[in-house]
Amino acid sequence: MMFDLIVIIRVPKAEDVGHVAEALARMRPLCLAEDGCVSWEAYQSHEDAARFVLVERWASRGHWDAHGSGAAIQDIYLPEITPRIEREVHPSAPVAPV
Repeated sequence: MMFDLIVIIRVPKAEDVGHVAEALARMRPLCLAEDGCVSWEAYQSHEDAARFVLVERWASRGHWDAHGSGAAIQDIYLPEITPRIEREVHPSAPVAPV
């Protein structure tokens, strides 16, 4: 069963916005190369540059769990992004089946 995840990110300090955007861009190819990653997109709001939304689709919850030990999370997300953000993590499902 697919596992979909929505992550809503807010960057409290304006000086960190560019760094977070650049780090998310570096994460994308690493995530897409991981086993079980169906899609991984990071969006930055046009209305509020300090807001980002990650939309992830994994082949299973197990694949997403394994993602936590991958390079994207360990080398970029945890050390570079997490200290600069506030976030909400929402495991989700499409309103209409895909």
